[in-house]
Amino acid sequence: MHLPVLACLSLAAAVALAPAPCAAATPPARPNVLFLAVDDLRNDLGALGAAHARTPRMDEFARTARIFSHHYVQTPTCGASRCALLRGRYPAEPAHVGNNAIRDTHADWGARSLPATFRAAGYRTIALGKIGHYPGGLTGRDWAVGPEELPGAWDRHTIPRGPWPTPLAIMHGYAGGAAREPGKSPPLQIHAGPDDAFPDAWVAAEAVATLRELAASGQPWFFGVGFFKPHLPFAAPQKWHDLHLAGSGPDLPAAAAAQPAWPSGWHNSGELRGNYAHAGRDPATDADYARELRRAYAACVSYADAQIGRVLDALRETGLESNTIVVLWGDHGFLLGEHAIWGKHCLYEQALRSPLLIRHPGLPQPGATSAAIVETVDIFPTLAELCRIEPPAALDGRSLRAQLADPRAPAAKPAHGFWSDGDRTVRTDRWRLIADRAGGRAELFDLTADPHETRNLAAERPEIVRDLLAQLARVPQPQPEGRAKRAGKKQ
Repeated sequence: MHLPVLACLSLAAAVALAPAPCAAATPPARPNVLFLAVDDLRNDLGALGAAHARTPRMDEFARTARIFSHHYVQTPTCGASRCALLRGRYPAEPAHVGNNAIRDTHADWGARSLPATFRAAGYRTIALGKIGHYPGGLTGRDWAVGPEELPGAWDRHTIPRGPWPTPLAIMHGYAGGAAREPGKSPPLQIHAGPDDAFPDAWVAAEAVATLRELAASGQPWFFGVGFFKPHLPFAAPQKWHDLHLAGSGPDLPAAAAAQPAWPSGWHNSGELRGNYAHAGRDPATDADYARELRRAYAACVSYADAQIGRVLDALRETGLESNTIVVLWGDHGFLLGEHAIWGKHCLYEQALRSPLLIRHPGLPQPGATSAAIVETVDIFPTLAELCRIEPPAALDGRSLRAQLADPRAPAAKPAHGFWSDGDRTVRTDRWRLIADRAGGRAELFDLTADPHETRNLAAERPEIVRDLLAQLARVPQPQPEGRAKRAGKKQ
């Protein structure tokens, strides 16, 4: 807040009518940034219209924020989506669309990354939990899979010191420190125990302690807090599962009703089927099992919601809330049977669409929803503008300041998505086109008339396909030769 300018006249100067020098107004402090990342969170929040959701804390936050109902990530897998967030760029080579994107490519862009840019501007930068692909960013204990993610960008990059023996065990943690055994562990767990039997409660506790530490500092800060749930396994305390028992409220929509008439050509849901044991059951043929999995996913969302609430409470209790930008972001969606897929590695709506909520001091019309098409790459330039920091040149995103000022502001561009082997998609207000590298295979959906993408209109609307292919061509696609170039580069 600017202070009023005071007349600074001495008595003698007043008599002589000679003005004295005046004290300069104190510039407003730069806002802090609390960035909350949630793994595999689709748009299943009450604030986003999901009737079955039990998400009171995120819904409460949404009433104070701008809700972006049509936010899309760049790539439907954890590491690549987070790479696009931290780069502020679309994928430019095949390495950018894999889970090791940050680890394998940071030497090219890490000094211009989101946290490095804030650090260079005088911010203290801290990451906790899963902000890159690897919890703790490949720093500290028990990682033996490559160099650190984004060295030099974070002042501190940690994971909670819970009972899980390794960071990998935390990422796929079961109750009480148990680790996943690929192909042997169950995909869901209902545990009659407290919240801190699972990792996210430990993340929340450390985040609360860190906020108390930051409250005593006069330095502006960027604090990224990454939660693991609702990522597989769908494991949470029983009280959160009980919220979603049949008869306790609106049930999860039956995805079978939203499936197209053709089987998925993308993948066979390998993340669910290959990494977990199902005792002979398959959600594709066992409706009861499909309901159990959907309810367990919803329980994990409710569990994560409670932990996020603890962090937001601490932000308010420490007095930091009034000068802190808060971003809640899902790194991608997750299909729960839509298109016969259980997972996210495809370019359909439910894989690429995820929550984005932004609150900043002085936000007009808090709680209003923007239906504009926005993308993950827009977050970097938005935060830079809100914090009065010069962003790196050539970011692919556009600042969302217009939508924050007025929720009715239109989109600045369509949303682009990328996957392996050159598959790409473009999402406009009405249409989604999915095409292969050569443009020979196409799926076209009218999202206004067919929000579940059940009818491929590519053959019926060739003029729309041509127009959207031209829009895809305006954004360079990841070039295969980047793989060969990178193979010879020492990391």
